[in-house]
Amino acid sequence: MLLVSSLYFFKLIFIFYYRFHVYDIDTQFHNLDVKMIKLDEQQFLGEASCVLSEILTKSNRSLTLDLLQKEDSTVSSHSPCGQLVVHAEECFSSKTTTEMILRCSDLEHKDLFSRINPFLVISKMVESGIPIAVCKTEVLKNDHNPIWKPIFLNIQQVGSKDSPLVIDCYNFNSSGKHDLIGEVTKSLADLEKLRSSGEGENLFSTTAVGHDHNKLLKSQLFVDKFSESIQHTFLDYLKGGCELNFMVAIDFTASNGNPRLPDSLHYLDPSGRLNAYQQAIVEVGEVLQFYDSDKRFPAWGFGARPIDGPVSHCFNLNGSTNHCEVEGIQGIMMAYASALLNVSLAGPTLFGPVISTAALIASQSLANGGKKYFVLLIITDGVVTDLQETKDAIVKASDLPLSILIVGVGGADFKEMEILDADKGEILESSTGRVASRDIVQFVPFRHVQNGQISVVQELLAELPTQFLTYMRSRDLQPSI
Repeated sequence: MLLVSSLYFFKLIFIFYYRFHVYDIDTQFHNLDVKMIKLDEQQFLGEASCVLSEILTKSNRSLTLDLLQKEDSTVSSHSPCGQLVVHAEECFSSKTTTEMILRCSDLEHKDLFSRINPFLVISKMVESGIPIAVCKTEVLKNDHNPIWKPIFLNIQQVGSKDSPLVIDCYNFNSSGKHDLIGEVTKSLADLEKLRSSGEGENLFSTTAVGHDHNKLLKSQLFVDKFSESIQHTFLDYLKGGCELNFMVAIDFTASNGNPRLPDSLHYLDPSGRLNAYQQAIVEVGEVLQFYDSDKRFPAWGFGARPIDGPVSHCFNLNGSTNHCEVEGIQGIMMAYASALLNVSLAGPTLFGPVISTAALIASQSLANGGKKYFVLLIITDGVVTDLQETKDAIVKASDLPLSILIVGVGGADFKEMEILDADKGEILESSTGRVASRDIVQFVPFRHVQNGQISVVQELLAELPTQFLTYMRSRDLQPSI
């Protein structure tokens, strides 16, 4: 009798959402490394999915899911073909956090007549040999001997203390093409030794002669502080009752096109096919809704003229003059469809009013003891007109429990959106010269999603746990465990 056992392959979409594929693996492959097994040659038993909150809300951290067949299967996808029990446990290493203060001395720059604005990017090496960025410092203006703010790295985030890390020092360029000054490869254990010795490590650069020829620079990297501590994790806060409150703001400017015509970004297809705005609402909202207990979501529109009124840059999507909340994701979709029938698309594209309105709600929640954190989704088709006002609003909001997710739909040039997203090293300053206390913006062009390059949800929410923890730790807010 042939003995066949089941082997389970878990595909992590991202920290909030999981998809499980279950295969029956023939016994001849049991001693083979799972990476060598060709899944298309094995029997597919079914799939299941869930969001993280569904597991965390269970007292025993276990959840039973029905296994379903794929849509293209001859078996009905709605008929369960078994069950999968998922149990979640958090690794202790995920709580171990390293705090470092890094500085460089005598940074060299190719162009002697321009200023040097340095920042660091720390990357881990994956099996393919490709570096994946895990941390980035702020940009320091005109500083040849920079000392950056403390860096926090989770041990699990980098693999282990002995895993090699590539530390690149760049000179910021507003075009986004930053100049590499030099780099060094060290593990956390190596960096700890540097701190103990008080010595620096010389940076090196790849010369034009060839990629295998490295030039040792006089510039050095120093570790002024290295400490380890057990920090509360994102999961600790969720288990302690913290909520993520979802909010959405939709662009109703005329550049979207006449909603009654099929080429409009706001066109509501009678067949039920979702437009880009609807897809973004559903994909992001259906994940975040599980972290909001009452599922009542503030929803606004901007850049349109309501009936018998002037152009508004922040109006309640449900048409109410008194309250902005709607019931669930379906409520957002219904309010959006109704608004398209009751407003005239206008312009310009202003972000400042909706960000300030969301920030006001977030500021009022501070009295709740740090139990609420807000996530504003802005969906837009155009270039922001009030760039400086938007920067002012974001810098002010960086001190509040708020993150801003921006999805750009259509084919516009979204370079200004990338300025708001600090991922490329842009210094976000207000008109008074105040710098944002933390990065709270994440931007994704929806066309990248349509081209199959990324998952909009994965890309948008990738930084959210870090933004959340940065806020909580800066306020010394502890989870109720």
